[in-house]
Amino acid sequence: MLGRVLMAWGLSACLAVSAQAQMVKPVRIGLIAPLTGDSADLGLSMRHAAELAVKEINAVGGYLGRPLELVVRDDRSDPRQGRQAAQELVQQEKVAFTLGFCDTEVTVQALEIFQSQRHVLMVPCDQGSAVMAGPPAAGSYVFRLTPPDELTARVLVGEIVDRRKLRKVALLADRTAYGDSGLKDLDNELAQRELKPVYVGRFDRGVKSLLEDMRQARAAGSEAVIVWARGADQAAALRARAELRWTVPYFAPPTLASRKALEGAGAAALEGAVMTQTVHLDAANERRATFLTSYFTHSGEKRMGSLMVAAQTYDAVYLLVSALFQSRSPEGGEPLKRALENLDKPHRGVVTTYERPYSTRDHEAYSINMLWLSVWRGGEVQFLYPIDAQRASVIRRKEF
Repeated sequence: MLGRVLMAWGLSACLAVSAQAQMVKPVRIGLIAPLTGDSADLGLSMRHAAELAVKEINAVGGYLGRPLELVVRDDRSDPRQGRQAAQELVQQEKVAFTLGFCDTEVTVQALEIFQSQRHVLMVPCDQGSAVMAGPPAAGSYVFRLTPPDELTARVLVGEIVDRRKLRKVALLADRTAYGDSGLKDLDNELAQRELKPVYVGRFDRGVKSLLEDMRQARAAGSEAVIVWARGADQAAALRARAELRWTVPYFAPPTLASRKALEGAGAAALEGAVMTQTVHLDAANERRATFLTSYFTHSGEKRMGSLMVAAQTYDAVYLLVSALFQSRSPEGGEPLKRALENLDKPHRGVVTTYERPYSTRDHEAYSINMLWLSVWRGGEVQFLYPIDAQRASVIRRKEF
């Protein structure tokens, strides 16, 4: 597949790079992710997937004979650390573009660096709606390859209220920019249906127990609960629900599918919990199966931190390198931005086939039709509805 992509770019000559060409200066790519801390399962998925994509591209010639070099920084889920990493990569390391961030509070603190330096940032993990609240797309250097939380909120509230006819909804969210953003999106969706949450609970990140919040949500007569938090805190909420033996339907954003949620809660507590995803394990999909085999071989992991984050990061690297070829500007900047907004060839990725995912009016790669409702069953993330499993082979493309 990669060889066909390069041929489409008109660069098959790169396959016979001379020894002298191999010594040229590499094209440096930045990556900022939480490689330690509570979001490390997501961050490591980003890193391993980016490394794999870079390795594959280098194996067939890199960028016009120049190898790609991944320059990695750990933001530790800390806003100051994330901003410092952005400054280092953009201003000192002079990377061509940067893939970055899983935590909204970290992302928003670093955005000004990328904007002021006219440096392209691709966000394949952080779904917070606040991430894209800056300049309109025409003037923005921030692109995203993961669905925004406002779409997740729309899907979840639609499932709970419109499909299941449940009207008493409790909301629990962490006290971070991520939780603030998610809570706002959920409130907006409920308000459109002339509803208010029957209970709203806020908690600090890294909370050990959410038993009291769950108890109060139950006392308020909740028919469903939505928890907006990362994997470790999702586990705390699930443990509390299990301890109360409360079988209320449980909903969450894609973070519920993370390894930390499974390890912290256990398969029994997770059973039946619902979330959104953009991709599933699918051995019948050749592109996906190849990616999975290569990823596990490269990373040495037995279970991904997040399949969704890994697949989106892998696809993001290929899209960015495709735009580099199109722009013929290995320094990135404005030419790379324009190329991303006007990609002239589709890319068959792991998540989907990307056909003009961006424009001068829109830097979000996904539309609501590209989200699946998923559920934990037997310790694995599966399609919630059998009809979706039957339709899994149909590529869901962005709707305009």
